[in-house]
Amino acid sequence: MSTAPIRLGTEVADALRDRTPVVALESTIFSTLGLPSPHNEEALRRCTATIRAAGAVPALTAVLDGQWRVGIEAAETERILSGTAKIAERDLAVAAAREWPVGVTTVSATVALCRLAGVQVFSTGGIGGVHRGVELSADISADLDALANNPVVTVSAGAKAFLDLPRTLEYLETAGVPVLGWRHDDFPAFYTRSSGLRVPHRVSTADEVARVLRMRARPNTGVLLTVPIPADNELDPAELQEKIDAALRSCAEEGIRGAAITPYVLGKLEAETDGASVPANLALAEHNASVATEVATSLVKLAGEDGDS
Repeated sequence: MSTAPIRLGTEVADALRDRTPVVALESTIFSTLGLPSPHNEEALRRCTATIRAAGAVPALTAVLDGQWRVGIEAAETERILSGTAKIAERDLAVAAAREWPVGVTTVSATVALCRLAGVQVFSTGGIGGVHRGVELSADISADLDALANNPVVTVSAGAKAFLDLPRTLEYLETAGVPVLGWRHDDFPAFYTRSSGLRVPHRVSTADEVARVLRMRARPNTGVLLTVPIPADNELDPAELQEKIDAALRSCAEEGIRGAAITPYVLGKLEAETDGASVPANLALAEHNASVATEVATSLVKLAGEDGDS
C-alpha cells in the first residue's frame, strides 16, 4: 500500500462522494511543455468549461509541494501553467519523496492517480506509444503499460502521429487493452482523423463504452477510447507527414531522445505549420473532454442502476 500523500480537491472529493461525474485531466498539455502560452491557458479553460457545461467536475492532476493532487484549486492553476518538470508514473514516488514544488503529469501518471482516487475517466490529447526505430532504441512510452494496468477509460485522439502506430496498436493488443473507435472505424493520428489503420471495435454511444469498462476480463486493465479530431480542424495528412519526417530527422541529427522527442517535434510542427497545429490541438483536446464527460456520466448512471455502493 502506497504511503505517498495523495490529496483530492474539495470539489472532486465531493463529486465522488455524491456520484457526480468526474473527468480527470493531465497537466503536461497545459504547462510550458505542452502548448505555448497563452494557448495552454486557453486549452485548460476550454476543457474545464466543456466538462462543467455537461454537469461534470474536472479533476486536473499534478504534483504540488510533493503531494499527488487530483483536483487543483483555482488559485493554483498558474503554477501548472508555468510548470517545467514532467512526471510520468515512475516519477511520482521521487516527486513525493523529494517534495518537488511543481510537477506536471503525463498520461501514465494521470491514470495511476485516477486509480488511486477512484476516478474512472481521463481525457487527454494523444497518448504516447511505440517510437519509430524501437528495434534499436527500445523506446516505448510508459503510457501503454499504464493503460494496461489501471482500470480507467482514457479518451484521446489516438496516439501522436510521429510514433510507430502499427506497433503501438500491436502492443495494446498484447497488453489486453480494448481499443475503441468513437463513431469511427479508423485509428486516429492526433492531427488527422485516420492513420490508415483500423480500430478493433467501433462504438456509437457512451453507454457502450461504460459497459466495456465494466465487463473487461482483467480487473486492472483500462480502456482506450479513440476520438478523431473534428473534421473542420484536421490538418492535411500528406503535408503533415512530410513535416513529421523532417522533424524526426532533426531529432536524430541533434541527438534528441526519449521524453524530449515529443515537445521537440510538437514545437517543430507548430513552426512548420505556421501555427496551424495549435488550434488543431485545442480543438481535439476540447472535443475529447466533451466525449469523456459523456462516458463519465454513463458510468455514474450504470453504477446507480447496478446499485453499486
